[in-house]
Amino acid sequence: MLKMETSSQQMKEQEDDGKVCLKRRLGFFDSVCFLVGSIVGAGIFVSPKGVLEYAQLNVGVALCIWAACGVVCIMCSLCYAELGSALPFSGGEYYHVRRGLGSLPAFITIWTLILFRRPASNAAQALTFAEYISRPFYSGCPAPDVLKKMLAIGILWILCVINSKSIKLATWVQNIFTVLKIMSLTLIIVYGMIELGSNPKASEAFTDAFNAKVPNAAQTAQSFFQGLYAYGGWNYLNYMAEEIKNPSKNIPRSILTAMCAVIVFYLLVNISYLTVLTPKELVSSAAVSVTWADRTIPSVAWIIPVSVAVSIFGSLNGGMFMLGRLNYAGSKEGHLPAIISMLHVHYLTPAPAMIISTIIASIFVIPSDLISLTNYFSFSSWLLIGLTCVSLVVLRYREPNLERPYKVFLPIAFGVIAVSVFLVLAPIIQSPKIQYFYALLFMFSSVIIYIPFVYFKLKIPFFDKVTCYLQLVLEVSPTDIFEDSKTE
Repeated sequence: MLKMETSSQQMKEQEDDGKVCLKRRLGFFDSVCFLVGSIVGAGIFVSPKGVLEYAQLNVGVALCIWAACGVVCIMCSLCYAELGSALPFSGGEYYHVRRGLGSLPAFITIWTLILFRRPASNAAQALTFAEYISRPFYSGCPAPDVLKKMLAIGILWILCVINSKSIKLATWVQNIFTVLKIMSLTLIIVYGMIELGSNPKASEAFTDAFNAKVPNAAQTAQSFFQGLYAYGGWNYLNYMAEEIKNPSKNIPRSILTAMCAVIVFYLLVNISYLTVLTPKELVSSAAVSVTWADRTIPSVAWIIPVSVAVSIFGSLNGGMFMLGRLNYAGSKEGHLPAIISMLHVHYLTPAPAMIISTIIASIFVIPSDLISLTNYFSFSSWLLIGLTCVSLVVLRYREPNLERPYKVFLPIAFGVIAVSVFLVLAPIIQSPKIQYFYALLFMFSSVIIYIPFVYFKLKIPFFDKVTCYLQLVLEVSPTDIFEDSKTE
């Protein structure tokens, strides 16, 4: 590919080293905010119903499952902390699988993530945001589908512009919205604690909390799935490792800080819900947080739908940021067209990667039934987590001299692999459906693309000319290739 020349003035606007590459701009606070902001979305406002329902209304078991889900995610995070601090490059799980297991597993991974799993997830979050943000204006009746889809597509492109324009702006947005959602959760917790201290009946749900029916293994697994959904996003930090200052220290610290904070908030929020609502009332509620607000702060109950929308916005911003880096990393490794790995010459952001991610997510918004299919791809997330931890073990033996500022206790990695195998096979064995076969077929259909275009490096005629044209239109340039250090 021809590298588009940049003027001397443009080069002065870049950082002092003059390299066209992602810069390390995210500090410890930014990293924690990105992680917390990505995890805390709609899950904590809606998942408590599913966790308690599958736990057979056993409050004690439900709270234990919430804590256990957090512990599982911390175990996973510790494995990712080793990989992220030793290999601080964009792409996260994709890059680690590529390094540990080879090109084909990595290509199957990125094929599944960028063409279905992540865009569908972002589209679903955008539609949920549109649902909650429009709810105050349509009291007593649902908002029109066309309006919600227009709002969803609009918010996707607003975030695309923000993330393409400036990493500092995207970071600022994430920090602000993380603070706002923490304030919302704090409001729920404080009201719950006040209720617990002033109303003797508020503690009834916690009296003999384990006396209800104990769920069986299948029900416990379903309850775990509901809880783990609320913790989704804990792995996003590794996707932006190339942009974190002093990654060898900040990645492990940020992961542990964020995960511990999220676990504490999630447990306290669930306790607050149960001080106001009985277990039966909680599982019968369509939106637990909204029902809770109607009971505790009816005069300003609209705050909660707005808070949910704020939480989803922050989580979606983190998802968009992550998906852009995944596309960028896949292109740098030669698994995607070269234009996707190019950076804007002024802003040094992966603008083409952000644009292609947003286009795919926008397509998913239009036919809502496509988003429902993402449930059948849920096992692919844990398949990827398992493969990543297998890569960690492989790299321990294949590259023993690799500098590892942080090393996880290896049995933890094996534990995560075992959990991943269970969570991959459980939904398929428990409820076998043809959709799971279609999902697997879609994943392995990537081989049809991999063999000619990646393995044999088949070139499409005139594609180089199209790439050069897009470079001029988008004002992007290939990144400089250099061995990145693990320091600031």
